[in-house]
Amino acid sequence: MIRPSEALLKDGAFGRALRWADKVLGLLTEIPAALLVLTEIGVLASGVVSRYVLHTPLIWVDEFASLLFVWLIMLGSAIAFRRGSHMRMTAIVDLAGEKWRGVFELVATVAALTWLALMAYPAYEFASEEVLVSMPALDISNAWGAAALPVGIGIILLISIVRLLSNSSVRAVTLAIAACVCIVGSLVALQPVLEDLGNINLLLFFVVGVGLLVFAGVPIVFSFGLATFGYLSLTTSTPTIVAVGRMNEGMSHLILLSVPLFVFLGILIEMTSMAKVMVQFLANLLGHVRGGLSYVLIGAMYLVSGISGSKVADMAAIAPALFPEMKKHGAEDGNMVALLAATGAQTETIPPSLVLITIGSVTGISISALFKGGLLPGVVLAAMLGIVVWWKSRKSKHPAGVRVSGAVIGKSFAVALPALALPFVIRAAVVEGVATATEVSTIGIVYTILAGLLVYRKLDLKKIWPALIDTAALSGAILLIIGAASGMAWSLTQSGFSDSLVAAMAGLPGGSATFMAVSIVVFVLLGSVLEGIPAIVLFGPLLFPIAQQLGIHEVHYAMVVVLAMGIGLFAPPFGVGYYSACAISRVNPSEGVRHIWVYMISLFIGTALVAAIPWISIGFLN
Repeated sequence: MIRPSEALLKDGAFGRALRWADKVLGLLTEIPAALLVLTEIGVLASGVVSRYVLHTPLIWVDEFASLLFVWLIMLGSAIAFRRGSHMRMTAIVDLAGEKWRGVFELVATVAALTWLALMAYPAYEFASEEVLVSMPALDISNAWGAAALPVGIGIILLISIVRLLSNSSVRAVTLAIAACVCIVGSLVALQPVLEDLGNINLLLFFVVGVGLLVFAGVPIVFSFGLATFGYLSLTTSTPTIVAVGRMNEGMSHLILLSVPLFVFLGILIEMTSMAKVMVQFLANLLGHVRGGLSYVLIGAMYLVSGISGSKVADMAAIAPALFPEMKKHGAEDGNMVALLAATGAQTETIPPSLVLITIGSVTGISISALFKGGLLPGVVLAAMLGIVVWWKSRKSKHPAGVRVSGAVIGKSFAVALPALALPFVIRAAVVEGVATATEVSTIGIVYTILAGLLVYRKLDLKKIWPALIDTAALSGAILLIIGAASGMAWSLTQSGFSDSLVAAMAGLPGGSATFMAVSIVVFVLLGSVLEGIPAIVLFGPLLFPIAQQLGIHEVHYAMVVVLAMGIGLFAPPFGVGYYSACAISRVNPSEGVRHIWVYMISLFIGTALVAAIPWISIGFLN
C-alpha cells in the first residue's frame, strides 16, 4: 500500500519522470518493432518473387531475415512486458485478497527484474563472442543479430524498474529486493550441498522451483529462465553464456519466423471481414448442431496443420477467425483455449511435421513412410476430441441455432469462397515449391490484402500500424517462452538424465506392451519440458533400437512417441504450447486449466488406442 507522502511523490516531479520514461521506452520499442514486421514481410516476399518469378534466387534473404528476427523477438517481448501481456498462471493470485494480490504482483516484477539482471552480462558476453563469426551470404558479423539479446534485455530491465517504482511503495520495493537478495544469497551459500545432490537438482529446480514460480504468478518465461540460470550456475560448471546461446538458437530458428507472419495474417483476416464471412458460412452450415463451431475448430486445425511448420503459427491462423463467432454461440474463453491447445496436440503427426522430419533424420526411418503413417492417428485423436465436444455440448445451456435453408447456405458459401480458398492457396504454394513453409505466410498476407481491397472492401489502412505493433508484442511473448524453454531443455540433456532413463526403460519386464506404455508416460513428461525436436534428438537414437528389438514397428512407435510428446507440450502447468495457445487467444491461462484436462484425457485415450492398434499407423504403408 502506498502511503500519502509516497503518493504525492509519485504524483509530483518523480511521477512525471516515470511516466515520461515509460512513454519513451514505448516509442523505442513499438516503432522499430512494427517496422521490423513490415521489413520481414517485404524481405521474404522478395525472396519468393526473385526465385519463382525472376528465376534468380537471392541467397542473402534467409540470413537477413534471421538477423532481423532476433531483434523483432526482443523488441516484441519488451512491448509485451510493458503491456503486462507475458503469459502467467494467476489461478492462486486471483483467489488472494487485494492486499496479497499486490504482493504477488510485486513478486512477479522482482522475479523478472532478477532474471533480467542476471542475464544481462552473459547476453553481452554472447554478443561479444559472436563478433568473430561471420554470416557467409551477407559477409557481416553475426554480432549484428546477437546484439539484440543484451539490448532487448536491457530495455525490458529498464521497463521493469519503471514499473516497480510506479506501482509500489519505496518500503515494499526495498523489502522485495531485500528478500530477493536473501534468497539468492541462501542458494549461493548452499551451493556445495546442491553440487552433491546430482540429478535430484533436476527435481528441485525444474519441478519444484518452476512450479512455485509459475503458481506464484511469475510470467512463464521468467520462471523457466530463473530455474535454468539457477541450475547451471549453482550445480554445474557450465558458463551461463551457454544458456544464452541455447536460448537464442531455440527461439530464432528460421521456421519460427512464420509465427509473427501468421499472427499478422490472422489479424488481417479479421480486419478484412474474411473471418466474418468464413465463420458465417460455417455457422449457417453447422449452427443448428450443438457445438458446431468446435467441430469446425478441430477440422480446421487438421487441415492447416503443417502449412507453416509451427503449431503456434497454425493456431494463430485459426483462432482469430473462429473465436469471436464461437463466443456469440455461448462458448467460454477457457473452453475455447483448452480446445485450441488440444487440437495443437492432436495434429502433431500431420505432415509435413518438423518432428517427423527430425525422427527420420536421426533414426534413418523413411520420412515418406512417417508422413503416410501420420494422417490416420490425427483422425483418431480428432474423433476423440469430437466425442468430448459432443458430451460437453449436451450439457450446454445455450440452445442450438435454427437450421437455415439451402439457399442461404449457398449464398453465404459464394460470398465466403475467396476467403475459404486461402488455406488451399497457402498449401498449394508449399506443395508446388513456390515458397517455403516460412515464406508462404507472405503469400497469404498478399492474398488477404488483395481480397480485402478488391472483393470485400473492408480493409481499414489506419488499423495496420496498431496491428503491426500487436503482432510484434504477441510474437515476442510467445517466442521468448520458446527460447527460455530451449535453454531449460538443453540443461536437462546435459545432466546425464537421458542415459539413466534409457537404461531403466531397457530393463523393463513385460516385453513390448510394458515398453510402449512406459514410453507414452515418459514422452508425455519429456514433451512438457523438452518439446518435440530436442526430445527426439536426444532419445530417438537410444530408444528406437530398443523398440525394434521388441518387435515394435518403427513407424508405429514414432506415431505413439509424437502423440505423447504433443500431449505434454500442450498440457499445463509446464507445457509451453498451452501458454502459446493462451497468448494467441488472449485468455488468462488459469481460465483454461479447469477445461483442458478432459480434452487431454481424451487425447491420452486416443494415443493408447494408436499404441494398441498398430494398423492405425502402418496400415497404409504398403
